[in-house]
Amino acid sequence: MLRGHLRLYAAVAMGGFRRYATYRVATAAGVFTNTVFGFIVAYTYIALWDQRPHLGGYDLSQALTFVWLGQALLATMALMGGGFQEELQERIRSGDIAIDLYRPVDLQLWWLAGDLGRAVFQLLGRGIMPMVFGALAFELTLPGSALTWVWFVLSVVLGSCVGFAMHYLVGLTAFWLLDGSGITLMSSLLGLFFSGMILPLNVFPGALGEVARLLPWAAMLQVPADVFLEEHRGLGLLRALAFQAGWAAALFAAGRALQSVATRRVVVQGG
Repeated sequence: MLRGHLRLYAAVAMGGFRRYATYRVATAAGVFTNTVFGFIVAYTYIALWDQRPHLGGYDLSQALTFVWLGQALLATMALMGGGFQEELQERIRSGDIAIDLYRPVDLQLWWLAGDLGRAVFQLLGRGIMPMVFGALAFELTLPGSALTWVWFVLSVVLGSCVGFAMHYLVGLTAFWLLDGSGITLMSSLLGLFFSGMILPLNVFPGALGEVARLLPWAAMLQVPADVFLEEHRGLGLLRALAFQAGWAAALFAAGRALQSVATRRVVVQGG
């Protein structure tokens, strides 16, 4: 039975990958957009680091690498939307969620598998090329060890799980809210700010920086970027990965609890 379920979720993940792979024009447009914004932010960072060398503990090359990692992971982590939560909210509003609940599979794992498939495509389809363009135009800091790439991929997977769990919680609010666009927008704004997409969290001053680095959004960009930059080594690396895994587990449990409450008491809009 376990093997059958694993094959099913693998098929769902492949379906999510193929679904986004069909939108080739949108993918090309996304690569173009990420590259343009990458150059804009990169030159902004150059001006900032010229005035404040080693800001946040990064030299200019590391800061520019952070910029392009952010562009590579923006769609992967769905920091500005484009994930599954809008579809989940729409299925709740329309009543189609009842079909999902009748499936002989776990609802949360079903959506997780599909979203991981989407994340893999976005990393490959929209993440690599902007990073290549950035590396051709600027001097970036690349990992000195092949093992660092392995840890980086693991960190991206864990960050994607954290992102999914947070988006799942936001999506479930549609069981109580007729229009979830407000909380979705708020979630995106918080994600952009506290993930490090605007500025690395190491730059944030005092207590704000300490709190920001403890929030789950840090697991979606700041931690993977620092793993790539080899800022975490030895026990520090294990603590960083454990930080991501801990938030993923906690948010998954919260999503499971909220799902249980929602499916017991909700009256689905539309019947």
